[in-house]
Amino acid sequence: MLLSERIGPIQTAASAPLYLQLQRALREAIQHKILTPEDALPPERDMADDFNVSRITVRKALEGLVSEGLLTRRQGAGTFVASRVEKNFSKLTCFTEDMISRGRSPHSEWLAKMEGAVTPEESLTLGLSPSTPVYRFHRIRYADGAPMAVEYSTVAAFALPSVEVVDHSLYEAMAAAGYRPVRALQRLRAVLITPQHATLLGVKAKDAGLLVERRGFLKDGRAVEITQSYYRGDTYDFVAELNDPA
Repeated sequence: MLLSERIGPIQTAASAPLYLQLQRALREAIQHKILTPEDALPPERDMADDFNVSRITVRKALEGLVSEGLLTRRQGAGTFVASRVEKNFSKLTCFTEDMISRGRSPHSEWLAKMEGAVTPEESLTLGLSPSTPVYRFHRIRYADGAPMAVEYSTVAAFALPSVEVVDHSLYEAMAAAGYRPVRALQRLRAVLITPQHATLLGVKAKDAGLLVERRGFLKDGRAVEITQSYYRGDTYDFVAELNDPA
C-alpha cells in the first residue's frame, strides 16, 4: 500500500507550503498510530512520486520531523518512526507536551503531593527566603503505559493556588495561574539507576539512567521551579541543535 493511501494525500492547491502539509500529515499519522514506532518510510524519491511533489519538499518535511524527534535517520537503512523518545533540549516543554506531540499517551502515578517550607538548598537555588512555603510533587511518568521517569519537582507556592490543582501537567497548572516558566537551565548527567528507582521504573538496579536537573525562570527573572528527573537510559534520548556562531 502506498504511503499516501495510509495517511491521505496532500492538497497541492492549498495555500500552505507543500512541505508543511506533508509534515502535518505524517505528524498526525504518528499521533494517531497509523504509523507506529520502527515503521520504515519509503525512500525520498518514492515519496516524491507518491505525493506528486519534489524531493526537496519531501526532504524538508522529513528534516522537520527528525528535529522534533518523531523520525530518526539511520545511515544506509533509511528513515524510521522513532521508537525511543527524543527530547529537544532547545525547547522548554514539559513531559506531557513531549509525549502528546510524539503520539504517545502520557499519564502519571503520584508518589506524593505536599506543602512544606523551602530547604536551605532549595532556598539558594530558588532565591527564596528561609521558611518560604513551597509545593513538592513526586511522581512516576508513563508513556503508553510504560514507566519512563521518576520526577521530583519543587515549586514556589506563590506560583500555584494549591497543591491539588496539579493533575496531569505541572506546567499547564502553572500557566493557568500565570506563572509558567519561560526559560530554564538544564543539566544532564549519566547515572546508575538506584534500587529504589529500579523498582519504580521496572528496570534493574545499576542499569544506565539519565538525571536531568532543571531550574525554571519567570519572565521577570525569578526562579520558580526546580525539578530532578531520573530517566530510563534505554528509552530516552536528549538532543540539542547546535549552530555555528559565524
